[in-house]
Amino acid sequence: MDMFATALPALGEAWGLILQPIVLGYLVLGVVMGLAVGVFPGLGGIAGLSLLLPFMFGMDPILGLALMIGMVAVVPTSDTFASVLMGIPGSSASQATVLDGFPLAKKGQAARALSAAFTSSLFGGLVGALFLTLFILIARPIVLAFGLPEMLMITVLGLSMVAVLAGRVALKGLAAAGLGMMIGTIGEADAGGSLRMATYDIPYLTDGLALVIVGLGIFAVPEIVSLLRQDRAIAGEAKLGAGWMDGVRDWAANKWLSIRCSLIGVMVGIIPGLGGSVVDWIAYGHAVQTTKDKSNFGKGEIRGVIGPESSNNAKEGGGLVPTLLFGIPGSGSMAIFIGAIALLGSGDIEVGPAMLRDNLNITYSIVWLLALANVVGTVLCIAASGGIAKLTTIRFTYLAPFLFMLIAFAAFQSGQNFEDLLALFVIGLIGIFLRRFDWSRPAFLIGFVLSEPVEKFSNQAFQIASFRFRKSFEEGMDYIFSPIVILLIIVTVVSVVLGLRQAKSIMAEGDVASGSKRAPVVFLLVIAGYLMIAVINANQIPDFNLTDKIVPLFIGGVSLLCCLILLVQMMLRPETDPIFADKEVAGEDADAPYGLWSTLAWFAALIAGTFFVGFILALVAFLVAFLRVRAGAGWGKTLLLTTCGILFICLMAGSLNRDFPPGLLQEAVSLPWPLK
Repeated sequence: MDMFATALPALGEAWGLILQPIVLGYLVLGVVMGLAVGVFPGLGGIAGLSLLLPFMFGMDPILGLALMIGMVAVVPTSDTFASVLMGIPGSSASQATVLDGFPLAKKGQAARALSAAFTSSLFGGLVGALFLTLFILIARPIVLAFGLPEMLMITVLGLSMVAVLAGRVALKGLAAAGLGMMIGTIGEADAGGSLRMATYDIPYLTDGLALVIVGLGIFAVPEIVSLLRQDRAIAGEAKLGAGWMDGVRDWAANKWLSIRCSLIGVMVGIIPGLGGSVVDWIAYGHAVQTTKDKSNFGKGEIRGVIGPESSNNAKEGGGLVPTLLFGIPGSGSMAIFIGAIALLGSGDIEVGPAMLRDNLNITYSIVWLLALANVVGTVLCIAASGGIAKLTTIRFTYLAPFLFMLIAFAAFQSGQNFEDLLALFVIGLIGIFLRRFDWSRPAFLIGFVLSEPVEKFSNQAFQIASFRFRKSFEEGMDYIFSPIVILLIIVTVVSVVLGLRQAKSIMAEGDVASGSKRAPVVFLLVIAGYLMIAVINANQIPDFNLTDKIVPLFIGGVSLLCCLILLVQMMLRPETDPIFADKEVAGEDADAPYGLWSTLAWFAALIAGTFFVGFILALVAFLVAFLRVRAGAGWGKTLLLTTCGILFICLMAGSLNRDFPPGLLQEAVSLPWPLK
């Protein structure tokens, strides 16, 4: 009762603080900025909050919080535009939305998909805010109950979604996830610092690959190249008038799925370090598991949009629990958020227990600013969805060069190295062939995202468990098999069993026809070859750094075993078997008027030009050549579109204080910005 006696007055004070015109004005400004940032693939909340940091010094705390919360809350909503309209994950929290949102856009139902996503996001955001309100004082023991074994089991639960998303050939899904995990281990090991598939002679690889590069490469590049090869609009006959009301009705018909996925988002968001990279896949897997007819997933199933979008906004509310209660950032954007709070006012606001003790009214202000930001952001998104969805009716040849421009710029921001562009191209090739041969790209991405937490939590849990077992066997078993761990094990086993039973009805890349044996076998051998090299490389790590080699050896060994079994099956089965799926045999890719390599050469030319003369000069030449030669545009339209593209990218880079990739020319000659 004492807690409620303290909380209720603070909640009233919070409403008094936020229901001021100036505070609401700053909130709307933050929402608008969040919408603008979230629309562009790869930027997300981290870039947006980084933009706001210089303005936080000495700002009135409630005004600064309104501005930041407005941006943080809306990015997971606005990034849906890129996921649905272009097939590009707007951020790590909208990757699963691509699987069914983009096929709906291709069918001319973009407005329906967007409105269903926005309504689900609004509901999820409100659930997250409600959760924070009810549990802001009692969540501490829940979060503290999660030790290393529990954290490890949460990541394993995320990996169990591979069983659901593996597709018709489950071994392909497992091998794809293993490949993603092995690529995720590239670089310096977290525990002992050993190098894996990297060398100090190539410093870029020592830090591993950034998630934004892998996400854009696996999803964006293959879809852009595929649509560009077909030389048509994304949606041929889009009926976009009042389609957004259909999406609202879809949400109402699936409200219980939205409720369950919102709760999943809240609970996963509480666990620091997981957040958006995992929650949408878990929610998507749950949507698949709870749907009777699973054949439409991956081809435009509206439940595949409602589930992930409900969870990724609710995750923001859950992520604020460890951030506000313990000062532990639940995500990268929350890390910046913590730093920004320290700059507000006189610098006396400190997240953690002190904030609950001394600034409970500010704490509840954050909670309900989050709720209001979701309402404002959803209203603005739904109002704009019809107009923005009309992008799907534009001939894709006019959109593709600007998408190449955006993803190249976004990839470069991950590390500010030219090698970021090369990595994007290589990962894009992997994504193209995973898509072609019906290997689950979501499984690959789950493996990549969870490679680091799996290794970190397993190594640390092993060390602590060894110490406990030396004390007594009972103490060690109690540490490993806590009630929470046992519950998570049961949930994971059920997820795997149900997933494997349902896998045959799920098509990872749609209904892909089977073709000859040669191409799928060659691709399998290439994957197996990389896994073999990675395993040999890991085995060369000295035994005194055993923790650096155990996980890659185990994952690589299991993945190689899957590849070996697949190879045997390919030798024994006929060419008509689904194991030989190949998009170049029949369907859109097979009938496309343009070839893969000639289309991909345009993107390669942009990267090569950047190496020699820098990004802006290369971009000018790329846009002019592409629009004139590939799109067949006249000189007037070419020069107008090129000018607009250059001005847009310069304006965005200038406002975000971002640099462009330099080239050899910039090393030899001093040039003005943005050419330098």
